[in-house]
Amino acid sequence: MGKRCVAIMTGGGDAPGLNAVIRAVVKHGVSELGWRVIGIEDSLDGLLESPRRVHELGRESVRGILRLGGTILGTTNRGDPFAWGPDGKDRAAEIAPALRDLGCEGLIAIGGDGTLGIAARLAEQTGVKVLGVPKTIDNDIPGTEITFGFDTAAAFATEAVDRLHATAEAHDRVMVVEVMGRDTGHIAMHAGIAGGADVVLIPEIPFQWEPIVGKIQRRMAFRRHFSVVVVAEGATPVGCDPTRTAMPGSGRMNLGGIGQKVAEEIAQRAQVEARATVLGHLQRGGNPSAFDRVLATMMGSRAVEAIEEGRWGRMVALVNGGVTDVPLAEVVGQPPRRVNPTGSRVRTARGMGIVMGDEDE
Repeated sequence: MGKRCVAIMTGGGDAPGLNAVIRAVVKHGVSELGWRVIGIEDSLDGLLESPRRVHELGRESVRGILRLGGTILGTTNRGDPFAWGPDGKDRAAEIAPALRDLGCEGLIAIGGDGTLGIAARLAEQTGVKVLGVPKTIDNDIPGTEITFGFDTAAAFATEAVDRLHATAEAHDRVMVVEVMGRDTGHIAMHAGIAGGADVVLIPEIPFQWEPIVGKIQRRMAFRRHFSVVVVAEGATPVGCDPTRTAMPGSGRMNLGGIGQKVAEEIAQRAQVEARATVLGHLQRGGNPSAFDRVLATMMGSRAVEAIEEGRWGRMVALVNGGVTDVPLAEVVGQPPRRVNPTGSRVRTARGMGIVMGDEDE
């Protein structure tokens, strides 16, 4: 019997820790178990394009990448083989023969809900063996307590809040910080609590303007003429849809722009100077934190163990503080893991005097 061979790819948006997963799979699989690992470039695009953009990964391929952000394999959030290319052609049936042609037993898919959904669909409809590794800075994938990339993003957002605190106080301004998170407020909650924000607005709790303005005015009455507001990109006023902004050159409308709206409303309603800062993709970049490096390494190593045990069709996950694996089919299609509006983090925020913008304040 020849060497076990698996393919590995990264899909969707990048997140700090992707390279750590790739490194762990190669070091555990190749160096310790004698596997062959084939890296596919730019999600599954590298497998479908001609000539193929794939290459074998060895110890030299992953040297020095543990601390690096991004991904050495490249990624895309438009690499769906069921609707591939500008014409949206279904090329999913080509994936299994292409993997067999490379000698690969199956595919390790590192990605968020979109990539994991594609992987599960490939397994169900084409018979490809898949093993999922969840990643997203948004921390919203069900089935796992945390995803790598989140800790790094939350730490950067906290640093930004710290810096804006200083300039807000110096200039007697309200500083609004818009952070990522899609339909969840995990980054906003962590950065808001850790950074000592005065207001935190998240998608899970639609907000009203009166409590926000009231908080700012109460601070001014106590001679605190500045405030810091952290708002998740998916946060909405009561009865409104999420704010979206056109992406230049793509024709798509992405979440974003709520920070500027919040700053404008606060300035008008409270008669104060308010400025908005959008952190955007700065939260995705940079070197992963120590926590994310360890978590990503543990998840990559667990992926190798699961394949050795024949546990295809699973997703690596952090459960009860330990890294294990869960059925991929039970994760895909489930609602995102959101902030609990009555959970401990929200209760802690309220206990610190942070206003969430709802009528309970």
